[in-house]
Amino acid sequence: MAPRLLVFGDSLSFHGPDGPLAADDARLWPNIAAEALGGSADLVAGFGWNARDAWWSLTGDPRVWADLHHVDAVVLAVGSMDTLPSPLPTYLRTGMRYLRPDSLRRVVRKTYLAAQPRLAVAFRGRPVVLPAKLTVHYLETAVEALRVLRPELPIFSMLPSVHRAAAYGHVHTARPGAAAAIAAWGRRADVPLLDLEAVVGEHVLSGRGNPDGMHWGWEGHASVGEEMARLMAPVLRPAAT
Repeated sequence: MAPRLLVFGDSLSFHGPDGPLAADDARLWPNIAAEALGGSADLVAGFGWNARDAWWSLTGDPRVWADLHHVDAVVLAVGSMDTLPSPLPTYLRTGMRYLRPDSLRRVVRKTYLAAQPRLAVAFRGRPVVLPAKLTVHYLETAVEALRVLRPELPIFSMLPSVHRAAAYGHVHTARPGAAAAIAAWGRRADVPLLDLEAVVGEHVLSGRGNPDGMHWGWEGHASVGEEMARLMAPVLRPAAT
């Protein structure tokens, strides 16, 4: 039977070397992983999504509720954006879109984007979008909820990716601590994790990905899709090698 995957993701799941793409683009890693497993993938994702956004989607989106009765595995492909510097609290940063008139919104956004790299450097990458403690909390809560609903459902996740983004002043000091916290949680919760740094670290840091220094080129998507399929295969296809 062809496995169906439900992937909760951030923009790393649907952003290619030239920009964002429709979720069904065959070159994106969720679809590469699903194809390697002989199945299909449904992607639930958004720009800048962190572990809290995945939890909100899991509990607040009726399309997800329906999918959960039919999928064969869930991938919590979030956590990378959690580690990014966020000089403004999330509610203020995301609230810029609601400013009116439009001219004021554009000025405020332009000013913040210009200041963000300098503030990231000045504050040494703190605060972050979501502290590691909260990332683990939302991942853990999501897994607990999924296992209550479907105890037999395989669940996978990831360790945060890396970046060389000028938009964040090339600062990523929170990643090591977050990766360690997520790795410890994965062992406790028995959730297999894909180490994105090991898979795409050189691809990103060498400049072969998207010019923004954060998102991946097709080489990166292919590598992540193949490695995710390899991680999932023993569970979804026990006879696979």
